[in-house]
Amino acid sequence: MRLEGWQIIMVVVLAIVLFGAPKLPGLARSIGQSLRIFKSEVRQLKDENNAPEAVAEPLAGGTVPAAAPAPVPVPKDNFPSASR
Repeated sequence: MRLEGWQIIMVVVLAIVLFGAPKLPGLARSIGQSLRIFKSEVRQLKDENNAPEAVAEPLAGGTVPAAAPAPVPVPKDNFPSASR
C-alpha cells in the first residue's frame, strides 16, 4: 500500500484538527524518542544473540561460601493493648 500526496496531506490536516497545532511538536518529539529507544533495544538484542557466551571458570581454591540470610525485622505492635 503506497500513500499518495493527497493522502499524506489529509493525515496532517486530521492530526492538526485532532491534536491542535501547539501539541504537535511534543507529539512528534515523543514519537521520535520512542522509535530511538525501540531501535536501541533491537540493536542490543541482536548484539546479545551474536555475542559468544563466556564460560565462567571456577575460582581457584574451591567454592564460595553462601552468605548468611538477613534477619527479618519484627514489626512493633501499633495497636492498643487488649488489657483494660
